[in-house]
Amino acid sequence: MSKNKILVVDDQMGIRLLLTDILENEGYEVQEATTGKQALDKIHKTNFDLIILDYKLPIMDGAEVLQKMEEDGVEVPALIMSGLTESIGAEAKKFPLVKKVIAKPFNVQELIQLVNKLV
Repeated sequence: MSKNKILVVDDQMGIRLLLTDILENEGYEVQEATTGKQALDKIHKTNFDLIILDYKLPIMDGAEVLQKMEEDGVEVPALIMSGLTESIGAEAKKFPLVKKVIAKPFNVQELIQLVNKLV
């Protein structure tokens, strides 16, 4: 049985490591990306079941990644993470791929429940 694949995109190594550890313990196959461009490269090479995407990224931010995914016809559900959930909530909801905006710091149990529901 193949594992569900999740892409974690965040420029902060600590968040990537934490999410990777949590999700792998839940039985998911996890890949990481540090930039929006790196995320798009991986998205075009691998069929992911879910993307957990930081909204504020260097070079290409989360909104640009989502826009490019839509333009390219990539339909993978996304969870957006941000320390500024109030200011980006409305903008993120413009993208049909975005299932929820998660505030940083996040509750690990709530995140696991949400991931399990979406995948």
